[in-house]
Amino acid sequence: MLRYPHIDPVAVRLGPLKIHWYGIMYLLGFAAAWWLARRRAARPGSTWTAADVDDYLFNAMLGVILGGRIGYVLFYGLSMWRGDPWYPLKIWDGGMSFHGGLVGVLVAVAIFAWRRGRRVWDVFDFTAPLPGIGLFFGRIGNFINGELWGRPTDSPFGMLVEDPLTGQVSARLPTQLFEATFEGLVLFAVLWWFTSRPRPRYAPSGLFLIMYSLARIGVEFIRVPDVQLGYFADGWLTMGQILSFPMLLAGIVLCVLAARQRAPSGNYASG
Repeated sequence: MLRYPHIDPVAVRLGPLKIHWYGIMYLLGFAAAWWLARRRAARPGSTWTAADVDDYLFNAMLGVILGGRIGYVLFYGLSMWRGDPWYPLKIWDGGMSFHGGLVGVLVAVAIFAWRRGRRVWDVFDFTAPLPGIGLFFGRIGNFINGELWGRPTDSPFGMLVEDPLTGQVSARLPTQLFEATFEGLVLFAVLWWFTSRPRPRYAPSGLFLIMYSLARIGVEFIRVPDVQLGYFADGWLTMGQILSFPMLLAGIVLCVLAARQRAPSGNYASG
């Protein structure tokens, strides 16, 4: 069984300035999303330009950061906010909610779509294959921070982790790496392949919601919930699952609409 390497969460120290690995992971995720979106926009028949992608990604970045942090504070960190009024601003300590970031991105790209005269769902569909690679980097950041571990285990997939307070070593499932794989790499690979040719409106968004929610709900069964919240419903339901079930239902509805309407995507020129 492997031992957790205890990586310093601070990558670079320049006097009082500290650059955290968690922040670097976000930058890598944004950079990868920008590069991938530029590649997709450059394909023959695409109705997107390089300038569209640049403006779109700026909006999406704001949505991820603001929505992710606000969502975490509201869904998971109200008790910490009560103890520290500056807690919402301490983003370098970690604490970003995917579900909050999703809402933030939806609002931000909807504003972009309205300003550019695009259909909102076409922009959502353009977005669908991009978050997976960012989710991968984000979960690697969680791993480096030594947070979001899974339950104790005796399986060979566990890692020996030392409790920073007691010094006691126990075997834990590295659920950050499981999420990096399924919510990140697998999600990205499937969505990138699926959107490699024109698909009906709503289909890419629906597939994204279904795949992410299933991966998140599944991993949550072996992941230890945030200590300030714990479990719900007699000890089996987590906040992550509660927030993911509506995503699953929404994804199913969108896929049904896509199959019935077969509306062409506005992300590609017709004819």
